[in-house]
Parts: sequence; C-alpha cells; structure tokens
Amino acid sequence: MTKDDILAQWLAEESDLINTLQSGAGPGITPLQEVSSMTGLEMMQKMMLGKIKTPTLGHTLNFYLLELSEGRAVFQGAPNGDYMNPMGTIHGGWFAAILDSAMGCAVHSKMPLGRGYTTAELSLNLVRALTPEVSRVRAIGQVLHCGRQLATTEAKLVGPDGTLYAHATSTCLVFDLKKSA
Repeated sequence: MTKDDILAQWLAEESDLINTLQSGAGPGITPLQEVSSMTGLEMMQKMMLGKIKTPTLGHTLNFYLLELSEGRAVFQGAPNGDYMNPMGTIHGGWFAAILDSAMGCAVHSKMPLGRGYTTAELSLNLVRALTPEVSRVRAIGQVLHCGRQLATTEAKLVGPDGTLYAHATSTCLVFDLKKSA
C-alpha cells in the first residue's frame, strides 16, 4: 500500500471511531464506582464503543484511542497548528501526551479488577521534527512487563509512511484501587 492509501485507511478508521464516540457518552470522567466492576481492558473497550465517557485530554489535544488489545494500545492524532512551538514545529508536550497515553492505556489493558496504575517515569526521544504538514501520526504502545507493583512499556510515534518521529519508555506503579465507602 502507498502512503496515501495508508493515510486514507487511517482517516476512515478515525472517522468511524469519532462517529461512535459522538453518539455515545461523550467526554468526561466515568465515576470510579461505575468502572470498578470492570477489568482495565473491559473499561477501555467500553470507552471505544462510547458506552462510558472518554477522557477530555484526547479531545483537547486531538488524539484518540483507535486500537486496543491486551498489552497494546494505538492512538491516532492530528498534530495541527494549535500545538506548535515558537520554532514552527509541534511542541514536545504533544509528543509526550500522545505517547504517554498509548503506553498508559497499554498498561491499563492488563489491569485486573480492583487494580490501577500511574505513570512514575517517562523517557521521551524526539528523533524528527513534526509539523502540521504531517496530517496524522500513530502512537503505538506495548507493555514489556506487568507485575504486581511495576509495569514497563514502550511506544513509538510514526507517520503513515513509516517515518519514526519519536519513541518513549515508561515505568508505571501498579496498585490496589481504594474501595469506595
């Protein structure tokens, strides 16, 4: 497939997801008591189907969870002019947000009932400037290890032609969720 074919496929998948989300629960925070009866994978799948609220960060920064399986998450984003730094390229914070989201959701997909996680360390390498001329990129996160207390994960940010723009690693703390009163 050519770069244009891949981009067309990416845009169609994104459009389908956005249509599903717009007819669903919308952005916001789903109460902990509602999601506490779900595994992390079940929760993320319900988000993608619009059955529970989706985090506002992705809506704000124009990226969405597009694919999910146990230990793997793929986000797609549009690095548009709203996220540029004074040098005329996409700000490193946008790179960090989409990559951290992919890695975090990959870890979240491994969480059993009653367990949660948080990012404890994030290491990011920007290897190529990103401009709004690249209409879409994908952050592909994958869990390397998920134990009782720590999870490690990695992600890469790529364009439809396979160009690598950044890669990252993360360590997450894994813990028991607080029981609601």
